[in-house]
Parts: sequence; structure tokens; C-alpha cells
Amino acid sequence: CSQEEKLWDAVKISAYVLGTGLLVFTALVNSVSWCVQSISDILGHFCQTTWLMIYYHFEGKEWTIFLLGAALVPGLAFWCFNGILMVADVTGKPTFITRYRIQPGKNDPVDTKKLRQAIYTALCNQFLVSLPMLVPMFYVMKWWGNTFSKELPTFRWFLVELSIFTVIEEILFYYTHRLVHLPLLYKHVHKKHHEWTAPIGVVSIYAHPLEHIISNTLPVLTGPMIMGSHIVSIAAWHSLALITTSISHCGYHLPFLPSPEFHDFHHLKFNQCYGVLGVLDYLHGTDTVFRQSKAYERHRVLLSLTPLSESIPEAPKRAE
Repeated sequence: CSQEEKLWDAVKISAYVLGTGLLVFTALVNSVSWCVQSISDILGHFCQTTWLMIYYHFEGKEWTIFLLGAALVPGLAFWCFNGILMVADVTGKPTFITRYRIQPGKNDPVDTKKLRQAIYTALCNQFLVSLPMLVPMFYVMKWWGNTFSKELPTFRWFLVELSIFTVIEEILFYYTHRLVHLPLLYKHVHKKHHEWTAPIGVVSIYAHPLEHIISNTLPVLTGPMIMGSHIVSIAAWHSLALITTSISHCGYHLPFLPSPEFHDFHHLKFNQCYGVLGVLDYLHGTDTVFRQSKAYERHRVLLSLTPLSESIPEAPKRAE
């Protein structure tokens, strides 16, 4: 009888603990969901109000609004981000950034003559190549009829679009990048971009105009044109694409930012890591050397302040 009582007491205690835990868990989930929903509603209201202010300020001048969203905002994001990096590239300060160089001893400091040439080429590509390409894009977006809507898309829909944009960019960039690595096109077109074996951020759009059209710009523009996206979504996507490619070229593996090891390895070896996400490289076997390298071990988001070049150093070279 005493054994049965003990068993029954154990069952009651277990039921009490599990029941209490379930109630607490449910309360926490509901609280977190409520907080997330409240923040989402506040941000959504703020974005919608701000967008309407901009829309009415320009009195529905769609071309002006399109230029602001598709060109000016992403351009400012690109140059502000790269301006910070260029200070470190040229001066070596602040030193805490330069500790995170992927290729130590390279661009330390950067060759200012090469840097000026890179800036000049990047500006030419933005103003003389990317900007004219926005003209046909504008008319495609006008045809869709949703780009300048007074009502913003929901955040969930923007995330869906972002996923689609990313997949389209990965496919188009991978295959056009492989294309410009063909001997004839490499010699006359893509070799310019590979003058930098240890790239820096601004080099992300340092390229021959033909390459800038087919490999840099079209993969980014195609997604929004297919989806008929809102101009605010386009502005966010273009800005994100420019900052992401700047990070992948920046030469620093900085804490809490996406890893640039993958594309930096491409500049180092030339015939590896052609894509952005690495999925198509894996499927086509164009990342086999990368996967055997220390760079592959370092290819992750750095969640501490210790540089990965210190915690996962290159193997010492054998004495000849």
C-alpha cells in the first residue's frame, strides 16, 4: 500500500510540475508573440506613415521617387559603409578593425593609387551603367502597377520577396560569373576585377562595364522586376545587396557580420567559390579546394571579439 501511495504521489508531483511548466511556457510564448506583434505593428505604422509623407511630398512624381528608392538610398548605403572601411584600409586605424584582416599583410595600408582607380571605376559604373539600366526597370515596374502604391507590403510578404530575390540572384550571379571566367571573357572583361587578389569593399563594383551589366546589376534587378515589387522593397533590397557584396569583398572578417571568407577565397584562388550562398558551388563541385582549407573552417559568423585568423590560423609553411 505504501508503495502505491508513493507512486501516486510521484504521479501527482509530475503532473503538477508538467502542468505548471506548460502554463508558464504558454504564458511566455503568448507574451513574446504579443511583444513581437506590438513591435511589428508600431514599426509597420511608422513605415507606412513615413512612406505617405514621402509620397505626398513629391506629389506622386513616380520617376523621382523611383530614383530615390532604387538609386540614391542604396548608393548612400554603399558609400557610407565603404567610407568607414576605407578609413581603416588607408590609415590602419582603428586598429581593432585591422586585426580582423583575412589576408594579413595585404593592403596594409592599401595602395592609394589603386584605391583612387577603384573609386573612379565604381562611380563610373554606378552613374554610367547602373543608372541608365534603371530606365527600362522603371517602365517594367510601372506596367506592374504596384510599385508606387500608397499601401506598403506587409513585412511577411517582404520576407517572401527577399527569399525569392536571393534565389534569383544566386542563380544568375553564379552562371554569369562562371561565364566571365571563360578564357576569352576573363582576359578582356573579368581580369579587371581580379586585379585585387586581396579585395576591399569598394572593389565589389570595380569591374569592366560589360561585367557590371550582366553579373553585378542584372541579377539584382531581375527579382523585383519579376515580382512587381514596391519601391520601398526595391530600396531595401538594393541597399542590402550592395552592403552584402561590400562585406564579401571587404577583406575583414568582422564580428556579427556575414562571413566574407567564401568570396575572399575566390579572389585568392580564382577558380573556386563562384556564387554568393555557395549552394550552386556545392552542386557543381566548384568549392572542393575551399572545403579543404582553413578558410572553410573560418567561414561562419564570428560571435566573439577574437579574430578567427588567430583562433583558426593557417597551417605553418613547411621549410624547403
